[in-house]
This record gives sequence, C-alpha cells and structure tokens, in this order.
Amino acid sequence: MSKDNINQNAQNVQSARDSSKVNIPNPRDGGPMGRGPLMMRGAKPKNFKATFKRLIKYLRFKRVSLIIMMVLAAASTVFSIFAPKILGRATTSLANSIMSGATVDLDYILQILIIVTGLYLASVILSFISNFLAVNVSQSVVYQMRKQVKEKLDKLPLKYFDSIQSGEILSRITNDIDTISTTLQQSVNQIISSAFTLVGILVMMITINIYMTLVALATLPIFILITVFIAKKSQKAFTEQQIRLSKLNGHVEEMYAGHRIIKLYGHEEKSIEKFEDINVKLEKTSRKAQFLSGIIFPALNFVNNLGYVGICIVGGIMAGRGVSIGDIQAFIQYSQQFSQPIMQTANIANILQSTMAAAEHVFELLDEKEMVPDKESAKTVKTVKGNVAFENVDFSYAENVELIKDMNINVKAGKSIAIVGPTGAGKTTLVNLLMRFYEINGGKIKIDDLDYLDFTKPSLRAQYGMVLQDTWLFSGTIAENIAYGKKDATIEEIKLAAKKAHIDHYIETLQDGYNTVLNEEANNISQGQKQLITIARAILKDPKILILDEATSSVDTRTEQYIQTAMTAMMKDKTSFVIAHRLSTIKNAALILVMDKGRVIEQGSHQELLDKKGFYAELYNSQFSSA
Repeated sequence: MSKDNINQNAQNVQSARDSSKVNIPNPRDGGPMGRGPLMMRGAKPKNFKATFKRLIKYLRFKRVSLIIMMVLAAASTVFSIFAPKILGRATTSLANSIMSGATVDLDYILQILIIVTGLYLASVILSFISNFLAVNVSQSVVYQMRKQVKEKLDKLPLKYFDSIQSGEILSRITNDIDTISTTLQQSVNQIISSAFTLVGILVMMITINIYMTLVALATLPIFILITVFIAKKSQKAFTEQQIRLSKLNGHVEEMYAGHRIIKLYGHEEKSIEKFEDINVKLEKTSRKAQFLSGIIFPALNFVNNLGYVGICIVGGIMAGRGVSIGDIQAFIQYSQQFSQPIMQTANIANILQSTMAAAEHVFELLDEKEMVPDKESAKTVKTVKGNVAFENVDFSYAENVELIKDMNINVKAGKSIAIVGPTGAGKTTLVNLLMRFYEINGGKIKIDDLDYLDFTKPSLRAQYGMVLQDTWLFSGTIAENIAYGKKDATIEEIKLAAKKAHIDHYIETLQDGYNTVLNEEANNISQGQKQLITIARAILKDPKILILDEATSSVDTRTEQYIQTAMTAMMKDKTSFVIAHRLSTIKNAALILVMDKGRVIEQGSHQELLDKKGFYAELYNSQFSSA
C-alpha cells in the first residue's frame, strides 16, 4: 500500500470519526410513551425562558392564523366535551321507558343522536382546520428559520467552519429545526386541547355529582407520580441508549471507512471485540429503556381501572339517590378521558425542554460573529494585472497565538511563486489570507498596489482560480462541473479546457460524454479523473491569479507530465501561487518561498536555495537522498 493511499484512508477514518459524533435521532422515530425521541434526547435548554420568548417572536407574523387556530382547537374540544353529557339524556330516556314499561320515545332519542353526531362532526372539522393552520404556521416559521440560517452561513467567516464539524451544522439546519417544526405543529394544538379538556371534563363531572368527582380526583396524584417517576427513568434510559447507539454507529462507520488500514495492521479481532462490547452494552440499555417505556401504560391503565371501579360503586349508590343513569354513563365516559390530557401535558413538558434546547442550537448559530463586511467605499474590480504584495502582515487564529508575524512578500504579475515548508508552517494560511477567507490582524495585502480591502469580496475572489489536492465536484454533469467558474461558457470552450487538461478523451469514451451525471460524492469516476476535471475548471475560468495546492497529486506519472505541460501553458502571464509538497514539481518556479512557523525564512530560485545549503536544501535532500 502506497503512502498516499495510507494517508487517504487515515483521512477517511477521521472523517468517519467526525461524522459519528452527529447521531441525533429523528423526531419521528419511536420513543418512551410512544411519542417520539424528543424525550430520548434528554437535552435541556440553558435558558428556557429567553429561548422561548425568542422563538415566540417568529409567530408574530402569523398571529392571525395562530389566534384562529387556538379558537378552533378550543371550540373543537368544547364540542367533544358536551357530547357525552347530551348523549346521557338519550340513555336516561331509554332506561326510564324500559323500567316504567312505557313506549320508547324514538323521536327524542333520534333527535339526541343527531345532535351528538353533529357535535362530534363539528369537533372533527374544526380540529382538521386547526391542524391545517398549525401546519401552515409551523412551516412558515421553519421557512423563515432555514432562510435565516442559510443567509447566516453565507456571512460566517471560514474560521467558524474550521472550528465546528460540518455534521453539527447540518444537524442544526435539519434535525433541530425539524424538532421545532414538529413541536409547533403538534404541541400547540395539544396544549390548547389538553387544557380545555382537563378543565371542561372537571366542570362537567362536578355538575353531574361531586362525590363521584372526588373518587375520580383521588387517582390523580397516583397518575402524576407514576407518569413522572417512570418518564424520568425511561428518559434517562433512552438517552443512554442513544449514546450507546451513537458509539456503535461511529465504530461501524470508522471501521468501514478504515477497513484497509485495519487489515493492514491486523486489528480485525480487536475491532470485533470492541464492537461486541458496545453491542452488549447497547442491548442491555435498550432492554431497560423498552421495559420502562412499556410498563407506563399498563400501570396507568391499572390505576384508571381502580378509579373506574370506584366510580361504578359510588355511581350505583348515587343512582339510588336520584342521579340518572344517563349522567352516570356520561360521568364514566369523562373519567375514561380524564387521564389523557394529564399524560399529554407531562409529555409536552418534556417535548418543550428538548425543543428549546434545539432552538438554542439554532440561535447559537444565528448569533455567531459574522465576517467583516466590505467597506461602503469598496469597489467592484473587473480585472487585475496580478501584482501581489504582503506588507508587514500579522495573523493569528487564536488570540495571543501568533501564526504569521511581519510577513513581507512582493510578487510581480505573471510570475510563478512556489511555497514550501513543513506542516503547520502557514502555507495554506497564506493563500487563505490572499483570498480574504480570514482577516489579517495587522499590515496590508495589496493587489496591483491597492489595498485589497478596497475591493468587494466577490469581485476580489473572482480574480482567483484554484486547484486543490482535495477535489470538490457537485452532483451534476461533467460539463456543468467544468463550467462552474464561468457561467456563460459554451460547450466548445468546455471541451477545449478538457483537452488542455488531458481529460477530453476519457469523457468522450463515456456513454453520455459531457452530459454524464456525477453522483453526490462523485465516486463514479476515479480520484485522478476528478482532479483533471478540477484542473479543466481552472483552465476554463482563465483567472489572473492561480492558486495550486499539489494539483497533480492524484494522477499517475505519465498524466502528471501532461498536466505539468498544460499547467505551465495555463500559468503563462499569470501570477501563480503553488503550494508544493513534492519539491521536484517546483524546480522551475521563478521564486520559491520557504516558510516555517509563519515566517518566510528563505526565498530565491531552486538553485540559489540549494547553494545556500539552508532549510530548503535540507528539505530537498531529505526527499531525494534515497533516490
């Protein structure tokens, strides 16, 4: 296995390790009490009140829809509450007729049934409209949030993306916002209906019989204790289950991504042992979580049945004291419904905790410090000659940790500049500063003797062309990928650029040619072919300033020679910054900058630097001493 392959696999392992840290469960998956993993996540907000107030502000643009939704939800609940009481009249009439031997008043009973059917039908229709409005409100909020997040991401500096995993950003855009959407869509209606149901049922039960009501209320503390106790235990168990599952997913992804290295170093058995250990712990935790989640309903049903028995006994006694059979029937129906809003309220409390935690994650992103905006006087530059100068430039990623100090570079237009040095010397940082992905702490960077802060960022970056060692292609056709840097490119220009990059012949052999669609990860072509396409992209853009980071590292030796020839032709009359790791590729550079610890410690031509017998000579000889 080559050194490049080993390095690539090591990067894959690290990528898998990073992605394994983002295993946020989907809000629609099952969880304790059968109401989704919002309880499973176990996340709690740092400042519930402040986050809640901020989230509510998103609803102000939909306040009319929200008010109508709340009124309809309340009306739907009221209609459904009155129905059992009215239905009890029909039961009383029927029972009285049977006991007295009189003729059953079918017209009266039919009238009651029509009224009850109308109430239930009205309740369903109002509930449907209320839910429709809830969906509309929640999706409007989600739309605004996602729009703000997208606009925010466009304004964040590269420093932010370097400090946070991409998976975490994606989690905030998808999982966290989806959690907020689900809560707004479901919980608002549930809160309203639960509150009205609880109060309404209690009022109706009191109007029927106070003693039966006291029997029903006697079970309430037991309901609350069981719900709180088991929910707390199950939430802890499900949270632990998610942690175990996350570790298992991470281990599997890591082992899959790095399977070559695992086999190379003979770690198969160790990997299997680790998997077995995690899997056993996950199985134990899952069993506990599912058991706790499974016993809550039987336990509550048991208590509910005890209350039901008590109500029936007291109801029988009350029937002999003048309480109608219809009222007793209605009361029993109410008692069966009484526990539902209590359980819903307990679950909603947990859901709101997780929702506010999700909202905090989104708000943290929205509150991130944005990159320095362009000056009001900044001008749009259409073209530059390519003169570049660093004058006393200072830069540091973190405060009090200097990376570049007092850097001075003067590059004339059309010259090829190679940048070499050990890892961490500041080579990539230099070109990031040049493209203004980071803001310098001191000094000036000039383009054609003008401070580059006087240019707008988009027009400044439009002057650069870039080919990186790590290729990036998007899902689309090969032609679209080559033309990415030039919107108005013709197919003839695209093909000419491909020929110069020595990729045209390969493309023409494909069934769909330049219309071949690359998949999401562009892994339906080889790494070398991806590299050639990115080179063709830079050739087509034809910028004044080129930035090349070991642009031929993924192609074979013969293709590399072709590419070097093509690159040499492309670099003619252009200012080129070449970050080099293999020193054999930059022998012909007009100027070589040798960097170490953020400073240019040597500069000159290849031969001049070798004659100095300094740092560059040591680097060069260390690479070719075995040749």
